[in-house]
Formats: sequence, structure tokens, C-alpha cells
Amino acid sequence: MYEPIRAKSVHTMAGTTPDFPHRTREEELDIQLAGHLAALLTVTDELRALAPSDDLDAAGERLAEQVSRLRGGRPPVRSSASAAVHDPHTEALHQRAHALAGRALVVAASRADTAAAILAAERMDAHSAALADQRELSTTGSS
Repeated sequence: MYEPIRAKSVHTMAGTTPDFPHRTREEELDIQLAGHLAALLTVTDELRALAPSDDLDAAGERLAEQVSRLRGGRPPVRSSASAAVHDPHTEALHQRAHALAGRALVVAASRADTAAAILAAERMDAHSAALADQRELSTTGSS
């Protein structure tokens, strides 16, 4: 019914050196985690430009440190204040930051990176609180 395989698989050629580099699972998780934290840093910088606060300043520095650590010492690119002018809607930025922190938390947990997981969880809490404050202000302001 089925024709037998006549040649060796190109995917499992034992004893030969592959023509492309392979990364370990840990390296892939590092790359993913650095990407999520860098995206969260960008949104944090946008929020800092719209509504500066000491909490966002400290969070930005901690995020930059973690991204730099995961990228082997290379510092992340930081967002400038002029880049934040395109979307002044802070609620949407807090929602995006909360989602990014959640993704970072999942990867940090699977990677067993306690420092990154704690930072991501703290940022999730901070953005949840900011969203709750904004919703409370919008409901009390419309009464």
C-alpha cells in the first residue's frame, strides 16, 4: 500500500555536521524572553513620555538591565519621547504592556528565570492597577 523509504532521511543524518547552527532550548527561551522584555520596555518608554513617573523610570531601568543580561551585555534600544506621540491613549498602552508582561512571565517561568519572572509579575500588577485607576476615574467622572 505504501512505498518503503529508499533513502536516508535528510533530517537525521547521524555523524554529519549540519550546515546550519542549532540553538538549545535555553538559548531559544533567552531570545524569546529578551524580545518580550524589550517590547515591554518600548511600551514603558512610551508611557513614561506621556505620563512621567518614578515607577516607570525604575521599571524602564530594570527592564533594560534584564534585556541586556539576556542579550549577553548588549544594551537595548530605548524609545524616544518623539516616538510616543503617535498614540497618546494610555489605557491601550497599559493593556499592551500588561499583555507583554504576561508573555514574558510565561517564558521566564518555563526558563526558570526568577529575576525576570518577578519583574514581569510586578509589571503586570502595576499595569493592572493603572488600568483599574483609569476605569475608576472614567466611571466617577461620567456621573
